[in-house]
Amino acid sequence: MNIEIWSDFVCPFCYIGKRRLEQALEQFPHRKDVTVVFRSFELDPNAPKETPLTIHEIIAQKYGITVEEAKRANADIGRQAEAVGLTFRFETMKPTNTFDAHRLAQYAKEKGKLQDVVEQLFFAYFTESKHISDRDVLLDIAEAAGLDRSETEAVLDGDRYTEQVREDEAEAAQLGVRGVPFFVLNRKYAISGAQPIEVFRQALEKVWEEEQQASSLQPLADEGGACTDGNCSID
Repeated sequence: MNIEIWSDFVCPFCYIGKRRLEQALEQFPHRKDVTVVFRSFELDPNAPKETPLTIHEIIAQKYGITVEEAKRANADIGRQAEAVGLTFRFETMKPTNTFDAHRLAQYAKEKGKLQDVVEQLFFAYFTESKHISDRDVLLDIAEAAGLDRSETEAVLDGDRYTEQVREDEAEAAQLGVRGVPFFVLNRKYAISGAQPIEVFRQALEKVWEEEQQASSLQPLADEGGACTDGNCSID
């Protein structure tokens, strides 16, 4: 089974949805037969790398609400994060542009380190309040995941993996993705948003059952000439 996830590293529900899927997979008896691939999606491609605004102020401006209302909304998201074992530190988060983080993830995918880098990028932003467009922060994340620091430095200093990021985003547009997280199972079923664990569990079971049915050959005709155990029917 193949699961593709379009997400952004500054999207709180992307991290929550990731963890809920992982917890559903822990309950899924065939989890070793499931491949999870993260795809690039920028919520705001024009976001600056540096901003004097807090995440509360950004949310307030975006949705036309007060800063206090934004704080209450973020507190609710924080409680949802806590329910799946995550810690979100909204007061010290550093909103930023995520393009280079996505390029790093694409590089990590090529090197077989995608899962580690994706988790560390989310953790760095939401829990450690790190600046995930900062070159040194990205290099530290890459090195911690087992990537070569000097090679990663060359990637970040150039424009490599830009095309892969853009291809993911173009494909998301073709699929009609307007928000993230967006989960696609076997290119047949879609789950939008950080749904409850039970929703993910039921989806896994449904897709697995369909896979097994598809792999079972349905006889169109039988009782014809055949050879079994070294004997051939001549009827």
